[in-house]
Amino acid sequence: PLDSITGKDLINHLRSDGHAQRQGLTVLISGDQASNLDDSNYLYGNFPRAIAFILIATYILLLLMFRSVLLPLKAVLMNLLSVAATYGALVFVFQWGNLGFTRVEFIDAIIPILLFCILFGLSMDYEVFLLSRIREEWLHTQHNQVAVAYGLEKTAGVITSAAFLFVIVTGSFTFTSLVTTQEIGVGMTVAILVDATIIRLLLVPATMRLLGRWNWWLPGRPLPPRQGKETL
Repeated sequence: PLDSITGKDLINHLRSDGHAQRQGLTVLISGDQASNLDDSNYLYGNFPRAIAFILIATYILLLLMFRSVLLPLKAVLMNLLSVAATYGALVFVFQWGNLGFTRVEFIDAIIPILLFCILFGLSMDYEVFLLSRIREEWLHTQHNQVAVAYGLEKTAGVITSAAFLFVIVTGSFTFTSLVTTQEIGVGMTVAILVDATIIRLLLVPATMRLLGRWNWWLPGRPLPPRQGKETL
């Protein structure tokens, strides 16, 4: 079949044929599968650079915004966790053939890249919204635990409602007959559900509670005083 793993292995084997090269011959392979393979190799050859640029640029912007070393790092790691959960869900649903969807040999090559770019930006939007409210309370009270609790209280409803509306839209993609569109729908739906519940409303506040005053540490500034029973 088109884009099968066996076909890709055959193309790579023919192109790297040492016997033909020793004879001064150049092996050229055309066709849809060879073209798709070349496109995938080009995309994923540059994908690590795009990931590095996004992560570094995001960290620097959040560092300047929140005046903290650890908060931007935590935000980036949480977003990567959300994307990783999405990739795992795609493999479980489509490559393993669960939940009644069409089983495929592999995920469409463009899907992981497309989902990473969309979901990382969308997840960061939720993150900035939550952290901005927490930081406002921190500047007002200088108490980390109060700031986290108050920021979560004021933003949880909005984040959950926005996520629910988004899931309605992305969930409709799964009712199409195209596997590629279904992959986008499942991937984005799972990512938003995980991000707006487990990550944004549980892991982020819990991590900030554990970090305590270190959330607001920036080189060149004194570390905020220890509060109550904090040990960090």
